[in-house]
Amino acid sequence: MNISHFPGAAALSEFRQQRLLAALNLVDDDNVSDIHGRWVHFVACAEALTGGEQERVAALLTYGEPAAAAPADGVTLLVIPRFGTVSPWASKATDIAHNCGLAKVHRIERGVEYTLTLRGAGAGTTWSAARRAALAAVMHDRMIETVVADRDAARRLFDELPPRPLRTVDLLGGGRAALARANTEGGFALADDEM
Repeated sequence: MNISHFPGAAALSEFRQQRLLAALNLVDDDNVSDIHGRWVHFVACAEALTGGEQERVAALLTYGEPAAAAPADGVTLLVIPRFGTVSPWASKATDIAHNCGLAKVHRIERGVEYTLTLRGAGAGTTWSAARRAALAAVMHDRMIETVVADRDAARRLFDELPPRPLRTVDLLGGGRAALARANTEGGFALADDEM
């Protein structure tokens, strides 16, 4: 599979940027001074696109307000759809590409590339895994999204995962305890009232 990425427009409105910045500073003791977000599109093709096809794909993926340049000394986190899933946006974007004569396109996905700047931090600043995890938790919905460090890691979006075998939960025999166990083992994230 041939995978390309196309940078896109700004992903954050001024309001959403300020709201996200405030949420990040709640978990990071007011250390995040700025955040930039831009769409990044990932295009998987059966074979390499020609120059003209790349131009058509780029034109399809040009929308919204242009993204400002992110600071070079920031730390980047990329929020993408969960591995093994196909987002609703991807289904529609892929259909549009096919309707535009881009038959080589297998699937188009998109994510948001965030660049965070710390107060008083310079280039080369490293973040602990715990700090990254705390900030990432604020920036994505873990039910439908995942956070990766860079665009290369996002290539896994297109990995074909084998289907899992069908499993049943014996609610009549095991009751709520069986459902709670299945919830934990299967990662269903059911709330207590849902169980």
